[in-house]
Amino acid sequence: MDFEQHLRTTFGALKNWLVARAWNALIVGALWWIGLAIIHVPWALFWGVLGGLLQFIPNFGAMLALIGPEFVAMVTGEGMKMIYVLILYAIIAVLDGLVLDPLLMKHTARVPVWASIPTPIILGILWPFWGVLVAPPLLAIIFAFVKRNQRQAQRANLPLS
Repeated sequence: MDFEQHLRTTFGALKNWLVARAWNALIVGALWWIGLAIIHVPWALFWGVLGGLLQFIPNFGAMLALIGPEFVAMVTGEGMKMIYVLILYAIIAVLDGLVLDPLLMKHTARVPVWASIPTPIILGILWPFWGVLVAPPLLAIIFAFVKRNQRQAQRANLPLS
């Protein structure tokens, strides 16, 4: 393998990971918008777009997306609306972490679901904070190299005609 092939594989994997993050942001932003519109939180579209954009901040973006709608729900004076926003946040966080992220990583970056859920937890224990941040792109790179090596091994085993 030469260096150029390694770079091509690495940057291709990172591009696929970024595409997965963009789809994730789009879906989560839409979920925020629809949920906040159902709850009748003012500026639901704005909070949905902001929630989608904040998805690009790993681990903390979703929590930051909660602050605005929760504050607006508080200012409107309806206590139950604040609870509904928290319930919406919990639903989106669970869907994102256990369904959206693993499926998008599987389809876009070719990372199996079985690897995308426990790896951030394990790396977070071994390398607190940073391990959780680098786990998804690192998984995308590792599985891109695994896939490339499998293709090369298959080509090497093909009989020559």
